[in-house]
Amino acid sequence: MTDTFGSRILEGKVAFVAGGTRGMNLQIARRYAEHGAKVAVLSRNQERVDAAVDELKQIGGEVRGYAGDVRDYDQIDAAMKATAAELGNIDLVVAGQAGNFYAPAAEMSANGFKAVVDIDLVGTFNVFRASYDVLNKRGASMIAITAPEAVRPLNFQAHVCAAKAGVNMLIKVLALEWGPEGVRVNGISPGPIEGSWGMENVVSPTQEMKDHIGQSMPLRRWGTVDDVADSALFLSSDAASYITATILDTDGGAVISVPNTDKADKNDVRVKGRGHKVE
Repeated sequence: MTDTFGSRILEGKVAFVAGGTRGMNLQIARRYAEHGAKVAVLSRNQERVDAAVDELKQIGGEVRGYAGDVRDYDQIDAAMKATAAELGNIDLVVAGQAGNFYAPAAEMSANGFKAVVDIDLVGTFNVFRASYDVLNKRGASMIAITAPEAVRPLNFQAHVCAAKAGVNMLIKVLALEWGPEGVRVNGISPGPIEGSWGMENVVSPTQEMKDHIGQSMPLRRWGTVDDVADSALFLSSDAASYITATILDTDGGAVISVPNTDKADKNDVRVKGRGHKVE
């Protein structure tokens, strides 16, 4: 647990973390719980939900878990209402769900493209919109997990680039519309994060590749799930009370420095043999 911000700065807050059962998003849920928040997590897999709830309860405080698909608005709406009924109206919302796989656009199915857009972009709207009716609006913080692909085109990532660019603009529009009510809307854009679901299951880098990526970045290292969780804690805290419509690049400089993204090689290890992986 980090002590950068002192202790229990979210005491009494209610947090909802979509995709919060593993990787970066689970670490965000842990960080919220460590700092006194009541936490609800959501994922499509009931077993992962149960495991995350059990772990978070060990930290202390009230915890709830729901199985649901962010692409189904009714399921998300029901989870939000249940959270508010059991824990109180919501103060902190994280839309952290993601889908990804590597494929050349000319070989990608329409369904594959749509699946990622539905999970990343439509899912973010569903999470934010469903939470809106049960928010403690004055002081509420919403965070979407976006990606460098939102602003940097990458081969084999047409679906992710399109979806995350939409997420970035959705963040800004909602910040504009909901700001007068006291709601802040921001994004976190992680770079290569050690132990994240995407890097472990979609990229599956070799040690050589990991070393190369790390040495290609200004800070010369991969990020950690703690780096992302601390960014979320900051954006959710009073220290960020005048910050909205901001995309916080928690990436060690990756968005400006990772080389060789212009080489479209269909034999790239990321493409060969990778299935349709979604969170």
